[in-house]
Amino acid sequence: MRSLIIVTLITTVIFGCSKQQPSHDVVNDKVQSKALARQSPQQIGNFNQAWLFNLADDKAYSTVQLDDKNWRALSLPHDWSIEQDFDQKWNGATGYLPGGIAWYRKHFKTPGDLQEQLFVLNFDGIYNHSTIWLNGVKIGGEVNGYTPFNLELNPHLKPEGQNNVLAIRVDHSRYIDSRWYTGSGIYRDVTLYRFNKLHIPVWGTYVTTPKVTHDTADINLAIELSNQHNLAQSFKVITDIIDPNQQVVATQSQVLTLQPKQQQTIEQHFTLSTVQLWDTSTPNLYTAHSRIVKDQQTIGSRDTRFGLRFLEFNPDKGFFLNGQHTLIKGVNLHHDAGLVGVAVPDDVWRRRLTRLKQAGVNAIRTAHNPASARFLELCDEMGLLVQAEIFDEWDNPKDKRLNQQERHDDYISRGYADWFQTHAEADLKAAMKRDRNHPSIIMWSIGNEIEWTYPRYKQATGYFDMNAAGNYFFNPPFISPEEIKQRFHNSEEGQYVLAKTAKKLSNWVKQMDTTRPVTANLILPSVSHISGYTDALDIIGYSYRRVIYDYGYKLFPGKMVMGHENVPQWHEWQAVIERPFVAGTFLWTGTDYLGESHKRWPTKAVRSGLLNLAGFENPSYHMFKSLWNNEPHIHLTTQTLDKSPYKLEANKVVEKKPGAWQQYVWYWYDVNQHWNYQAQQMTVVEAYTNCQQVELFSNGQSLGVQTLQDNADHILKWAVPYQAGQLTAKGLGNCQTTTELHTASEVSTTRVQLDKNQIAVDQNQVVHIDMQLVDAKGHAVTHKEHELTVTVSPELHLLGTDNGRPDAITNYKANTLPTYQGRALAIVTGIKPGTATVKISGPNIATQMVKINVISSSASQGNSQQARLGSH
Repeated sequence: MRSLIIVTLITTVIFGCSKQQPSHDVVNDKVQSKALARQSPQQIGNFNQAWLFNLADDKAYSTVQLDDKNWRALSLPHDWSIEQDFDQKWNGATGYLPGGIAWYRKHFKTPGDLQEQLFVLNFDGIYNHSTIWLNGVKIGGEVNGYTPFNLELNPHLKPEGQNNVLAIRVDHSRYIDSRWYTGSGIYRDVTLYRFNKLHIPVWGTYVTTPKVTHDTADINLAIELSNQHNLAQSFKVITDIIDPNQQVVATQSQVLTLQPKQQQTIEQHFTLSTVQLWDTSTPNLYTAHSRIVKDQQTIGSRDTRFGLRFLEFNPDKGFFLNGQHTLIKGVNLHHDAGLVGVAVPDDVWRRRLTRLKQAGVNAIRTAHNPASARFLELCDEMGLLVQAEIFDEWDNPKDKRLNQQERHDDYISRGYADWFQTHAEADLKAAMKRDRNHPSIIMWSIGNEIEWTYPRYKQATGYFDMNAAGNYFFNPPFISPEEIKQRFHNSEEGQYVLAKTAKKLSNWVKQMDTTRPVTANLILPSVSHISGYTDALDIIGYSYRRVIYDYGYKLFPGKMVMGHENVPQWHEWQAVIERPFVAGTFLWTGTDYLGESHKRWPTKAVRSGLLNLAGFENPSYHMFKSLWNNEPHIHLTTQTLDKSPYKLEANKVVEKKPGAWQQYVWYWYDVNQHWNYQAQQMTVVEAYTNCQQVELFSNGQSLGVQTLQDNADHILKWAVPYQAGQLTAKGLGNCQTTTELHTASEVSTTRVQLDKNQIAVDQNQVVHIDMQLVDAKGHAVTHKEHELTVTVSPELHLLGTDNGRPDAITNYKANTLPTYQGRALAIVTGIKPGTATVKISGPNIATQMVKINVISSSASQGNSQQARLGSH
């Protein structure tokens, strides 16, 4: 069985997203140019601009004859929940933010001839329960807030040049329909396509590579063709393969005839004698530029971006990318990003993903739903592996307030389980058809911790019905596999059988894509292994169960094992690197996220991330940077001895509870990132580092050398009587790096850092303004807080402010906020060209002014095609 798995999946390949780009100005069977400027004639562009919004509900809002001039004008993507005030009356599952019902309306003129052209509107995601009217006629909608979908507009459009009204009702009144913050509204891109009636439909291409080596590649391209004309059409389909250097390296051409109203899928095959592989360090991307040529004219085209790589999932040795053993150093991410909610500009994700990559992260799990197309494009470009997850609920509902307590039936928390039987197949296939070309995606996950919702599983484990010593997270099963099997099979099946549903879902995945394995996140794997659930999976993912890696490998061999959710602690990674058969892990989580905070007011977020809500580094970030990145790294934290997990024994720092580090879970214990205490107060200084030896100095005086081999918890520790001044940690040997902490005095002003000083008028381009309190000497003040006000000039729009604190309840759209650990963040986007200014001020501190150059979108190399203008 093991060898079969290897052979089957070694040929896995990859592929790119169908992405519209400029098309050729000339039509030749072979194009020798670099193909840098191809404007696809069928894409008009995003449909994000000039919408009207009303956070209210009225049946009349779908009608054409409606006075909507007083509605709020905005552009998409848009999340209305993130604009509201945090309030305890809402549930913590949503981050104490509301849902509700709202309407969007858009007036537009028909942009072409309805007799010759076909207009299709693509929604990448509406959260959720959308209903859509065009000119007063209901034309569709979608239940699932993460499902992309397309609507043909022609039957209800007015003739060319006449006005149309698009009206969309979004019903998120079931506002606790997930266990995390979902946001509300048309929060992803909307795109209008104008096709010739002979065309390649949206998502109409699929690239696979049956063979890839370091030197050569075979490429198969499947192209869907649709003839909606009333007459037969004869034409050519020409595809150029364009390499990462924008050179045409292969071309195929076919002559075809389609009968009226006929659809057909053709295949084209290419062989490359030299290749540039896609991997995490060099994410090389190719493009298949396909065009339909009729009467020497290009009447339609589609660009499919893809990568060349080969994968192996070995049950004994782990994961291999392009033949190279690669530990999966992953993190889970929900789809919110702090102050912008779920309507996330590209630059916000780019900053967060860049920081995670700097820590050594090479993989993302999209917890627990399909990500946006734009997020996956960034992963393609940045070289991040992706486990694409599709569902969090199947047949039975989860309780959105209390995980494991599946006992609710109230309207506001009913979720996708109510629609799973009727919608799951279509939703899964729509997401996969959109996403299966992305080179970043290496596996499909069909479900997350589904076992909680099937009572037989919990009861069969033996963990929850007996007086067992220890903890579920850290103890192997207390009963034998035989007893688990007996308990399970002697229990009542219930209306739905998890293993049967898993098999059905796995089959649907393989109908869409056989080049990647199917996995799921198992929270009760000791039962799932014997119930038939894992029979539907190619890869076994454990959720917080690193303690049974050996158990699962020994008793249930033949499939690759890895962690899909693990806490961001050293002991989790230690369990991976000590076992060659474990492919890696996805930490919970890459960033703090909103929601999942039932009865924890005012805490609105889960603080398990390597990064906090503002994208600033948490202590766990530095721990994993020391574990996952080879670049020398030292990070210092401090705490008084009495508040620390330590005590002194014979002048040595030891744990108050021996071995406690082996059972730390999601949250890092309380440490400070300052050097401000009472004179001679006993403190513990910690260093998170990959240096084997570090020497600590206080005001130039050595406090001794600590070594990693003497610290099983991978943390270096010194007991230091506090003395004002400077702490310095120096790596020794070949680990040449130094870090410092300074005693800070009173706040003098802010140190302002911009991640860029020029942006275009394009909502995907933003500037992050990082504000740090400093004293007169420029030392960071992280032990005191101050109120800051951010004022922007008319060229800019302030998307919001944040300090990263999980229990801060200042409205994200406010321009005044307190710091947290002396720090705060503002995000701005450009709204008109000019030299913009940002003023940062506060009581009794010096004001800072920074300048940002805002240029027109046309001057930014065509970025306006994907412009995003947030509400303002």
